[in-house]
Amino acid sequence: MSTPLSSLKIVEMVGLGPAPLAGQLLADLGAEVIVIDHKSGMDISKEVNRRGKQSIALNLKDKNGIETALKLIEKSDILIEGFRPGVMERLGLSPDACLKVNPKLIYARMTGWGQEGPLSHSAGHDLNYLAITGALHAMGKQGEPPVPPLNLVADYGGGSMFLIMGILSAIIERGISGKGQIVDAAMCDGVPAMMGMIHSMVTQGTWTNNREENFVDGGAPYYRCYTCADGKYLSVGCIEPQFFAEFLQLAKLDESLAKDQNDKSKWPALHALFEETIATKTRDEWAAIFEGTDACVAPVLDFEEAASYPHNVARKAFVSQNNVTQTRPAPRFSRSKTSLPKAAERTGHDAGTILKAAGFSDSEIKKLASDNILL
Repeated sequence: MSTPLSSLKIVEMVGLGPAPLAGQLLADLGAEVIVIDHKSGMDISKEVNRRGKQSIALNLKDKNGIETALKLIEKSDILIEGFRPGVMERLGLSPDACLKVNPKLIYARMTGWGQEGPLSHSAGHDLNYLAITGALHAMGKQGEPPVPPLNLVADYGGGSMFLIMGILSAIIERGISGKGQIVDAAMCDGVPAMMGMIHSMVTQGTWTNNREENFVDGGAPYYRCYTCADGKYLSVGCIEPQFFAEFLQLAKLDESLAKDQNDKSKWPALHALFEETIATKTRDEWAAIFEGTDACVAPVLDFEEAASYPHNVARKAFVSQNNVTQTRPAPRFSRSKTSLPKAAERTGHDAGTILKAAGFSDSEIKKLASDNILL
């Protein structure tokens, strides 16, 4: 059995956030990923986003360094870069330059604002990209500032996942046309692309602009987190009527309350009742009551607890490598094989192997080192 993406070879320009995650997830599924780093010798053995990747450090301020990078790109299927617009062009690694040496290349660009537009050359982070999509406005408590949802929504949801989707779509299209192309993945495009359901509800008048007035923003008493007797938390997500009824039954609440589930005038009273009820037991006591039922209730776990949670253990979801707890590759396949990729070592560690595979001789590699092209 082979890994799903074992036929793909990728060059990734070193960076932070969504582009490295995209490269890691592709490497997890078997793609060969070569990272072009800025310098050798940096310890990256505990960086999960570097697992399963090779590293070479090149002096891209020297034309010979650019020529070396182009030779690697010439033999690759995909290039991933996450710089501001214009950086790759100034380096001499523009789409035109790369597609000239490799017309079948998928040139994948990851930015927050996109390659064009008034903000395209501005700095930004996940929170900023999320802010202009309307999504951030809906997150948090009423009357308080919006709450940053870590950097999972824009960076990784609207960024990495759409970059990967674009890459794999372009690979499929290349199988028909025989040609490469540029993928422009922008977080400010990806986030609203995930909001179809909410856009529909806004149009239909079933979603308001006020936080905690809607069914998945903490407004509904059946879709929020509650504080338990021990100060830990319980997630309650019983949206469907039959699941809500099961929640009421297991919580030993009046089952006639089911008729009030979607009556917004009754929500404040239900909030208070559920808060009072859930505060009577510890998180783990409630977890034992609801475990395996259709009430859609689960304990809120910290990172350590998540790794030892029985369901996650049964699925072997987490593993420790170099004392770093991390997830196994996802998703899973019925026929193709995936396994935990090897941890990275140090930047530049794989330079000789990479260059030999690209057709460089030992003497050429030594010269690149002596000329400070290999950093």
